[in-house]
Amino acid sequence: MSAALRMDAAPHGATAAARPWGAFAQPDGATLFRLWAPQAPAGMTLEVEGRPPLPAVPDAEGYVEIRVAGCPPGTRYRYRLADGTAMPDPASRLQDGDIRDPSIVADPAPYPWRHPDWRPRPWEESVIQEVHAGLCGGYAGLCRRLPDLVALGVNLIELMPIADFPGARNWGYDGVLPYAPDRSYGSPEDLKRFVDCAHNLDIGVMLDLVCNHFGPDGNYLPRYAPSFFRTDVTTPWGAAIDFGQPAVRRFFEDCAHRWLDEFRIDGLRLDAVHAIFDEDWLRALPRRLRERLPGRRVHLVVEDDANRAGLLEAGYDAQWNDDLHHVLHHLLTGERQGYYGDYGQEPAAILARCLAEGWHYQGGQPSAHRGGAPRGTPSAHLPPTAFVSFLQNHDQIGNRARGERLTALCPSTARLRAAIALQLLSPAVPLLFMGEECGSRTPFLYFTSHADPALAEAVRRGRREASEVLMDDAAPRSELPDPNAEATFAASRPEPCNDAGREWMGYYARLLDLRARCLAPRLRGARSLGAQALGPAAVRAAWRLGDGSRLTLYANLGSAACPLPQDLRAAAPDGGALRFETDCEALLRFRLGELAPDCLLCFLESAA
Repeated sequence: MSAALRMDAAPHGATAAARPWGAFAQPDGATLFRLWAPQAPAGMTLEVEGRPPLPAVPDAEGYVEIRVAGCPPGTRYRYRLADGTAMPDPASRLQDGDIRDPSIVADPAPYPWRHPDWRPRPWEESVIQEVHAGLCGGYAGLCRRLPDLVALGVNLIELMPIADFPGARNWGYDGVLPYAPDRSYGSPEDLKRFVDCAHNLDIGVMLDLVCNHFGPDGNYLPRYAPSFFRTDVTTPWGAAIDFGQPAVRRFFEDCAHRWLDEFRIDGLRLDAVHAIFDEDWLRALPRRLRERLPGRRVHLVVEDDANRAGLLEAGYDAQWNDDLHHVLHHLLTGERQGYYGDYGQEPAAILARCLAEGWHYQGGQPSAHRGGAPRGTPSAHLPPTAFVSFLQNHDQIGNRARGERLTALCPSTARLRAAIALQLLSPAVPLLFMGEECGSRTPFLYFTSHADPALAEAVRRGRREASEVLMDDAAPRSELPDPNAEATFAASRPEPCNDAGREWMGYYARLLDLRARCLAPRLRGARSLGAQALGPAAVRAAWRLGDGSRLTLYANLGSAACPLPQDLRAAAPDGGALRFETDCEALLRFRLGELAPDCLLCFLESAA
């Protein structure tokens, strides 16, 4: 039986009050139902298929515990309030349909894994592709994509959230049943089969996990456990979750453990942890999860707008580096609206700092976009692989009014290719967004499938009114894509790879092959040797790699050539150290003392 389903599987150090939530099948054919409902209204009941309703009365610690004999896996159940409101189990492992349907007692029988001892590559060797399972044809469609990703050089797939959400179409961040895989993409067995297939091809699987909020439809916790939430702090998605409650901590820790244990997911990306107002829980989570999974290599990544180095020091492998993305996006597109306005002044200096130190915002830089407030902590002491670099991801494409990709926004293909080379040949762990490798021009739009017309209209109106999302789009707001329309989902599916797409794939594959052969084996122990701006859009950055070799990148993402300073001309690496150049003319002009427009040069010098 998976530890994620055992009623007595308590993590190290858990208090007696912090008990696991859910329905737990017992060896004798019974099922134990447990729900934390400290403010459960009188008359709340548990309804088990084929049985009369059972009173759901919390004990002194707030838990409802009901043992039902002769209740095997596959049995349907739900909770009901006295006013007739029927509710799924918030820790449901499986739903009989959608979020408002009954929950199902999950089968604890183990899946016959073909590769039970497989381990992902060490973190610093990772190359990630972020994908939306629904747009890829579900888990079966993802399986069919795997050989192409192997050929490309990807070794870690990151799934956007797959926890049960309302309807059949959603980004996943509206989930309300975080333990249950949404069945729109396939069955739980299909998910396990996909992970097994990925492992067979030496590809790991990460999952984007949302622990900071619940979606707007189908969250009943406030009805019987309002103390699950705080009353003094809010987030962009509503009331903040109260991680000071032991039961709440246990709920999310067990949730994370379930995905890693039962589904053998190889890592988690925790969404927007700046909206989790309990840094102690965040700091403790890596240790607690790894203690519960001895012998496993588990990759843990955060998205943290607060830029807190302390989280990375506590055991998270890396953080998504929005600062690097934002300055690169400005250099590629010229955009200054929204948060990009913070990166329009001296962008080359900002880019150099991000390459050398990770974040631009490290506590001492006021943000005009945030009204002059500083954010962040120093990050120069962290290894370069503590940052995930990307030119595109679901947020940065989808949170635009029309979901444009860089192929539509960047005026110069040569400039975009230079930025891609900069990303893939620098030590930070790279992330690609699905379709990026083919040069896709298909938009990635925000989509939902809310059944409630009022909620669908509220989402539609919210998207039209969100200035951060619109990015100063010139089209009338009434003409923006309807998130709830099926056509919006269909329009977001990347087109099949054509001849031009195959050329893009060849470019990515060449760079990732160079990364795998020449950089990945040397990245452990790498450290920055500094970076500097050479011109308005040009930088030089260098790193001492783990084996003592020296990696130096010269990039110019501007339309004008940039002269090299005299001291750099004298110290320029020799031709034998060159590993990549965007074109032969760029190398020739470098030898003559200037960086050509829209170019990148990569030198790797062996240790003396």
